[in-house]
Formats: sequence, structure tokens, C-alpha cells
Amino acid sequence: MNRRVTIQDIADALGVSRNTVSKAINNSEGIADSTREKILQKAVEMGYKQFSYVSSLVSLSSFKNDTPEIGGEVAMLTSKILGKSHFASMMIDKIHEELAQIGYTLSFHHVSEKNVQSLTFPKTFHPDRIAAVICSEVFDLAYCDMICNSGIPVLFLDGPARNGRRSVNADMLMMDNRTEIMSFVDHMLERNLTKIGFIGDRSHCQSFWERHAAFRAAMKIAEVHVEDKFIIDYPDNTPELLRERITQMDEYPDVFICANDFVAIDAMRALAEKDRSLLKKVRFLGFDDSHESRIVYPALSTVHIHSQAMAFSALHLLMTRIKEPDMEYRTIYVETNLVLRESTEF
Repeated sequence: MNRRVTIQDIADALGVSRNTVSKAINNSEGIADSTREKILQKAVEMGYKQFSYVSSLVSLSSFKNDTPEIGGEVAMLTSKILGKSHFASMMIDKIHEELAQIGYTLSFHHVSEKNVQSLTFPKTFHPDRIAAVICSEVFDLAYCDMICNSGIPVLFLDGPARNGRRSVNADMLMMDNRTEIMSFVDHMLERNLTKIGFIGDRSHCQSFWERHAAFRAAMKIAEVHVEDKFIIDYPDNTPELLRERITQMDEYPDVFICANDFVAIDAMRALAEKDRSLLKKVRFLGFDDSHESRIVYPALSTVHIHSQAMAFSALHLLMTRIKEPDMEYRTIYVETNLVLRESTEF
């Protein structure tokens, strides 16, 4: 059996430090773009675990070399502006850069509430000149079905929650929402922290649904009862309702697992408003490893999403779908990693 390639192997092959390789793979700051590209190319070449699928599939350069007529417009549909803190922001930057190298432009189109209600594309979207569509933060069930039925190759970055059924009839790129949540639950139970709750709108999107399901599954496997009073299921983007629910609770769990970092940060702030000492009694886990998760106090435990690996997977799914529009739908999950910080380690 072949030995797994490590970060140190890549560092040795390039004559750079292990820390430099780690920064490149995790898309951290403090490293030149040229160095980052060189390291990522070597990681793909050596079959490092995050990028092994890339070398075994079709390389991006082959699309340019083998198909000279390739090119056109890829449309990004999104229901909200993705700030730099959103996990998909860096991934989309990478997709934009790589598409340009193979002759494609990436255009951005805002899906308004009116578009959703009328099941129409934005006025800036012209189907006759679109080669493919990428959907980010588009979760309305009927609207997603409309996009899937448009006849245009489409890739969803996450998708609507359908209670465990197929999210969309299209290719989908997901982060691994289950493994690290279940690992975290096991870690907490080993510390005899058995009162664990969940905060988030599980119906908001497929990722939130899977994170909640992973929490439930881990508790069931461990035969630990989940107390309904520790589950806060509230409509997305209503922090005032979350604040109300948090402050009105007369008992708190040992741990809250949150649908993402921003839900966790909102909940921590609400708890601090009620009684700051509670932040030393109630632990919080987020998801995404946003910049804010590192600077909030206490620093937030979270799950890291590998934006570079997500970008490579997105490009592969998109380009192969354009070349083979009739192939079966595919869903790719990209590895995530648990990051433990002060919000849980006390």
C-alpha cells in the first residue's frame, strides 16, 4: 500500500518550510501568490489527500489544450453579496482566476426576491450566451428546480434542504458536514459533557440540514438523549429572534453546536448580554473557520473548509458537465477539519 503524502513531503520536494506549505494549502495569508501556486501544483502532482482527485481526473490545462474552441460566459447566480468572510469568497476568487486561463469569463447576477417569486432569471442574465451556471446561496426549492430545468449546465455550491432527499437534479459541491461534527460530539462526551444542543435553521440549506443530522446521529450512536429545550431552530437571518430565545432560556446546555460561525457569534453575544460569566460555562462550536471566528472572544472552535480544494472540485465538475451534458449527476464532498479553540477547551 502506498504511503500517504504529507505536508512535510511536499515541503521537502520544493525545499520550503512545512509552515509555508500549510499556509498555501489552507489558503492563509502571508504567502506570495506565485509560491502558493507552485505548492498547490506540487500537491496535486504528488497526490496529497486534499487534491488527489484532481490528478486522477481531468486537469484544467487539458480543457484549454484539447479543446481550442472552448470559452464563453459562466454565470454566478447568488441571492446575496458574498463578503470576504463567507467561506465561498476565496473559492470563487480562485474559480474566477482559473476560468479566465481557459477562456471563460465569470459574470455575477443577483437573484432578487422578485425573481424567486416569479421564477425568473435576473434581467442581466442572458441564457443564449451562458455556457454554464454556478449557484451560490440559492436555496429556494422551486427556484432551484427552475434553474435545473433550464437546459443550461449547472453546478450548485450547496443547495436547498429537502429532508434527506436529493437536493437538486444537478451537480453539487459540498463540504463534509458530518465527519467533524460527529468527531466533536464524541470529544465532548469523552469529557462527560452530555448536555449538547444545536442552534440553526436546519431547513435553510442542505449543509445546515446535514450538520444538524450529524449532531443527532452522533448522540444517538452514543445513546445520549437530546433535550428539545436545547435545540434552537429559528429562521435564518433573524438574529433578534435568536437573541430573544437565548436570553429567555432558564437552563443552558454544556455545549451548543451552531450551523455556522456567524450563528455561533450571534449566540455568544446574546449570552454575554444576559450574563458574561455564562461564556465560561457554555461552550460553542461554529462551522466555516471564518476570520471572525479567530478574533471573537473567546476564540471560536469551528470546522475549517478548504477553499482551494473546493475550487478545484468546482472547476472539474463544471468543465466536465459542459463537455458531457448528459452524464449522471454528481455530488462531491471535500474534506473539512475540526479546529478547537478557547470557546470549547475549558
